[in-house]
Amino acid sequence: MNMIKPVVLFALAVSLTAIASTVYADDQDMSDMPANSSYVVLKGGQYSPSGKYDISNFNGNTTSQLDTKTGFSGEIALGQYSNPDLALELGIGYFESKGSPASEPGSTRLKAVPIVVTAKGFSQLGRLKTYIEFGVGAYLTELEASGNLGSFSSRTKTTYGLHAGAGFNIDISDKIFVGLEGRYLWARAVYSGQSIKLDGLMTTIDLGYRY
Repeated sequence: MNMIKPVVLFALAVSLTAIASTVYADDQDMSDMPANSSYVVLKGGQYSPSGKYDISNFNGNTTSQLDTKTGFSGEIALGQYSNPDLALELGIGYFESKGSPASEPGSTRLKAVPIVVTAKGFSQLGRLKTYIEFGVGAYLTELEASGNLGSFSSRTKTTYGLHAGAGFNIDISDKIFVGLEGRYLWARAVYSGQSIKLDGLMTTIDLGYRY
């Protein structure tokens, strides 16, 4: 994905959020606005890649296909409500997964640091808040490989991607909440001319604090 498309999508997401906030504010009682409209949230869970990928000359062969395994995913995000039902988050995180060929020696480890912007739309029922989300991100990634012909490590330039998901939060108090989130990522990284999809599902347990 080239650089122009994510920038345009990011601008569109922010613009739609701002427009929706303005329209909503005209029709709704802002007394429902949370007393603490800013928040920080810690997220921890797992990253489940969506499929296999191929690496050329991994074990001296033309191509080796590697199966992927579920790995760790985490994020810390700062959020700001623009009205009771809309918020914008800026987050930085880390996720990783391992890969291995079915019938060959060796393994790979894919590591990524995402910097993401996410728009969230909430629906509240008592202490329960459900939401849907959409966002864009920049991903700093590294692929470590170890085969029977030695090891290597390859970093990418910044790659860009989209994500969408849903989740819920439960208010423990006026300031503290816990939640569960599922987010799907679409992105692609290139290592030494080889393209590898980062697509996958991130499932996290969240702990947040409003201030």
